[in-house]
Amino acid sequence: MEKELILIGGGGHCRSVIEAVESSGRKIRGILDLPELIGTEVSGYPVIGSDDDISGFVDDCEFIVTIGSIENSVPRQKLHRRVKDAGGILATVVASTAFLSPRASIGAGTVLLHQSVVNSAAKVGESVIVNTGAIIEHDASVGDLTHVSTGAKVNGACSVGARCFVGSGAVMVQGTSICDDVFLGAGSLLAKDAVLPGTYVGFPARKLK
Repeated sequence: MEKELILIGGGGHCRSVIEAVESSGRKIRGILDLPELIGTEVSGYPVIGSDDDISGFVDDCEFIVTIGSIENSVPRQKLHRRVKDAGGILATVVASTAFLSPRASIGAGTVLLHQSVVNSAAKVGESVIVNTGAIIEHDASVGDLTHVSTGAKVNGACSVGARCFVGSGAVMVQGTSICDDVFLGAGSLLAKDAVLPGTYVGFPARKLK
């Protein structure tokens, strides 16, 4: 029997993850958030502790980091590490309307929200957010702790590094790559490799100085 889930972070992204979890059939024990929010609810689920309580749930629950990331993935990185350091297991969740190819792989802690696609031979790292309607096509790779936002398209044989953000509706031309720690703005078209960390925006995307 699968263990119940503890969600870490109770904001808007948590609400979206709850929808995916419920559709997948997994059960949620509760949410960890700020100490002052203990006793409140998020989408009907109780806030039962704070980040300091992670170790108390490692024996009978699995975890998902449900803090979103846009310009700053550091909070997600820290929580990901805290779960691992405590000996916890990071769960994967695939929403009922998402498609995960049996020939693709996703790492621990990764979530595929509704209508997202991870296609054949794609490789997705740990604690990646594949947000609503996002597409990761065949033979593409996505590094740990990256967020592929709503409706973004990582086309065939593309490579996205770790701790990146691919904004809503952004498109990566087939075969292009993004190094670690890149922010690709919403609606941007990446037609050339992003070889330096930083912010890239536009159509085609260019690095901001």
